[in-house]
Amino acid sequence: MKLAACLLALCVATQAETVPRSAIRVGVWTLWHDHEAVVTSVSGTTIRECETCRAHSLRSITVRAKGAGLTWTEQDGQAHSATVILLAGSYRLDAHGESLRLTRPIRITAQQDALLLVATLPVESYVELAIAAESGAEDSPESRKALAVVARSFALSPTHGHAAFDVCDSTHCQWVRWRSTREAHAATLATAGEVLWFHGSRANAYFHQNCGGRTAAAEEVWSGRAPSDRAAQALLASRADPFCQRVASSEWSATLSRAELTRALSAAGLVVPGWKSLSVVQRGESGRATWLLVGGTKIPAESFRLAVGRALGWSRIRGNWFEVSAEGDGFLFHGRGSGHGVGLCQAGAAEMAREGRRYREILAQYFPGATIADVTTGSPWQSISGQGFTLESSEPADAAFAPALARALAGAESRSGLTPRAVITVRTYRSTPDFRDATLAPGWVAAFTEGDLIAVQPLRILLTRKLLASTLRHEFLHALVEEQATAQTPLWLREGLVEAWSGEASGTKRPALTLDSVNGKLAHATNEAESEAAHRAAGWYAQQLLDRFGRAQVLDWLRSGVPLSALATLR
Repeated sequence: MKLAACLLALCVATQAETVPRSAIRVGVWTLWHDHEAVVTSVSGTTIRECETCRAHSLRSITVRAKGAGLTWTEQDGQAHSATVILLAGSYRLDAHGESLRLTRPIRITAQQDALLLVATLPVESYVELAIAAESGAEDSPESRKALAVVARSFALSPTHGHAAFDVCDSTHCQWVRWRSTREAHAATLATAGEVLWFHGSRANAYFHQNCGGRTAAAEEVWSGRAPSDRAAQALLASRADPFCQRVASSEWSATLSRAELTRALSAAGLVVPGWKSLSVVQRGESGRATWLLVGGTKIPAESFRLAVGRALGWSRIRGNWFEVSAEGDGFLFHGRGSGHGVGLCQAGAAEMAREGRRYREILAQYFPGATIADVTTGSPWQSISGQGFTLESSEPADAAFAPALARALAGAESRSGLTPRAVITVRTYRSTPDFRDATLAPGWVAAFTEGDLIAVQPLRILLTRKLLASTLRHEFLHALVEEQATAQTPLWLREGLVEAWSGEASGTKRPALTLDSVNGKLAHATNEAESEAAHRAAGWYAQQLLDRFGRAQVLDWLRSGVPLSALATLR
């Protein structure tokens, strides 16, 4: 782990638009149009009124929109006015009865007496947050990986209809709850840098909850904004989904009064009060309603669904595949599926994963002909299998490094006495910037391991710097140790054993860091020197255990915990 170690753009992106963003601007609370918000510092929060202005420490302020300007008031009552506020650090936002903690830079402006909050974060962090919000309990690692590739492809498409930011945090784009999960992190890291390409260009991809047995073509849903070229039309065509058909029934029904519908449709500006009838007047290839007639007004079915969802809740009209009939002073809707129906069906993907299909197979089912490729170059990601490991890379020449990986794993096994229980994935990137953007690792890290995944800088660069063999062996040791460790195993022991078996715990001098302080330094090192010192200390303590009690005993403690009597000898 150390050195030595919105759905408006429906076309396939053009070649001129394939340069990816390393950061993405996300609109926060875009559906609320808040007039005011309270900002409270959690740790190290600063405020500026322009990009080049001096930053000042912030404790707590109330920010209000006033036309296209802002006013903000400090705790002591001192008032200020500005056109923009820039926040950094760790802070809490409170508005409309909701509280949100952020550690990302945020830009606050005003439009028409409403606050406009835009957070900037790495693309991979955004994808992780979207997967945490959009995936469900029925998902498994492979279906989450498929969702991550689709979510990343969607996020990096040219436009989603927002002028002030790239994507919003509502279901108009992709839902973000601003908190992650371990499962979402794992899926994002395992697919970092992967997007869908189709006919030589980066593709715009979509997903939905349940297709009801058949996906929808894009032109069925976003009438008037259908893909203009044949390639995009082929990618987002309507297809039968036998996997979704195998899960529990997706049928639903709802009764809505005319008053409820009038309120929802009037708020969306679709119809005026006084209408009496409602019927489906046009359907698409999949059978979904595409146009409705409400009184004498013809409106898109997707606009109807969104208007009802925003006003009455998303569980009422779950999708556009429905029949409708008058019932008293209201209307009975009976349908199947949930969501717009275009692209990947999450229910079907989860079923495919349950049946043992990998995420590449899942994506091939919903986007046939598309390639999972490097976000920048479009080079396909390839997998090279070895004994106990798989090498993933978008550089064909990296296949030549398979023997070096085999030697490194064999060396790690010999030194530790451990063998892998599962295949270890080694994922390498085209360049150091790509590695940093994809993994969010600091620049001084050559590689790191999470579970059975090793992320590593370009292998050719490590070879040139004569770090290839030691780095790979070091990370394979991490993977082997992590397989044996439990949640209660202290970080100093896990890291220290890797240091000791890597031959980096030499010397008899007791480290300056105490055993009790090593864990904190390992977890929160702020620079390479601090990280190196913490790792050396952990290695020294682990080596003392190995010397005094032997490898077999220490491996048993790795799984069950080091007894207090053994810890006392180290202190």
